[in-house]
Amino acid sequence: MRTVGVEEELLLVDPETGEPRAMSAAVLARAEREDAGQDVFEKELHEQMVEFATHPQSSMESLHAEIVRCRKEAAGHAEEIGCTVAALATSPLPVSPAVGMNERYRWMEQQYGIATREQLVMGCHVHVSVESDEEGVAVLDRLRPWLAVLTALSANSPFWQGKDSGYSSYRSRVWQRWPSAGPTELFESPERYHRRVAEMVATGTILDEGMIYFDARLSERYPTVEIRVSDVALHAETAGLVATLTRGLVETAAREWREGREPVDPGVSLLRLSAWQAASSGLTGELLHPGTMRRMPAEAVVRALLDHTADALSDHGDLDRAREGCERLLRDGNGAMIQRALLERTESLRDVVTECVRHTQA
Repeated sequence: MRTVGVEEELLLVDPETGEPRAMSAAVLARAEREDAGQDVFEKELHEQMVEFATHPQSSMESLHAEIVRCRKEAAGHAEEIGCTVAALATSPLPVSPAVGMNERYRWMEQQYGIATREQLVMGCHVHVSVESDEEGVAVLDRLRPWLAVLTALSANSPFWQGKDSGYSSYRSRVWQRWPSAGPTELFESPERYHRRVAEMVATGTILDEGMIYFDARLSERYPTVEIRVSDVALHAETAGLVATLTRGLVETAAREWREGREPVDPGVSLLRLSAWQAASSGLTGELLHPGTMRRMPAEAVVRALLDHTADALSDHGDLDRAREGCERLLRDGNGAMIQRALLERTESLRDVVTECVRHTQA
């Protein structure tokens, strides 16, 4: 059974005002003192955020439990130094992001200017194990049309600098400012994939392979494909759902490859439109159906994803969990919908943040 790991980026905020706090160095120092050698928490681009990574898990129940535990540990470390964590993909309140004092981050700031300074966005990256680079590239080629649905499900960034952005996942739009971000063409073989990556690095536009920000890529460090299209989810349960569906997509794609089925290729232009539509409407309107690239109600496209991955999900014992999770999101709303409902009820973005702090550990 394929293992799955999750990396989540969390926003550090003041527990009273909800304002972002540039305290990641202190949080990480405390985590290192308390949990020396665990390597769970990592520094990120901006001082107002912190990242954790789970261990690879074959059980979705175990993965969900670890996400919950890591969120609580992050909150505990933060609270000891006077802040807390919120699973928000952008800050609802105005913020002046502080770039970390790190040679790599300083290079990025000099190279990309305001795009780096404004890039305070929190995502969720899902790693799924593959047997080889050959299988990994075959998977990347075949799951491309479905990735936008994961963005819609996880969408959790409606606000930007104190205003409604008009998007459900504005994080994904900000992320597109990086020169290497977004959907990719078909690679067809590991040789073509690695050659393209080497060519991109050789331009000097990006620093190294770590700055290959494809929507889905082969991991540098692990024998996995890494899917990078999701907002950090407001609830750990949603993060677990996204991980479950991602493993279903990877396994389905691998089976199609082994059966000799060619990948569907809508082209990068249509994939960009699909990603934009998902970022814009989330689950509240229409999405582009991955099979036809035509607009359909979000509910119908989510059900199409479940149908597409049903055999793989069933074989992993995840089908009921995935169906229930999707039904819950369609009924109760994703993070973007909950944030907007909170603002309508409280009329205060500060209250939105402080309420989302509670949701983060629910």
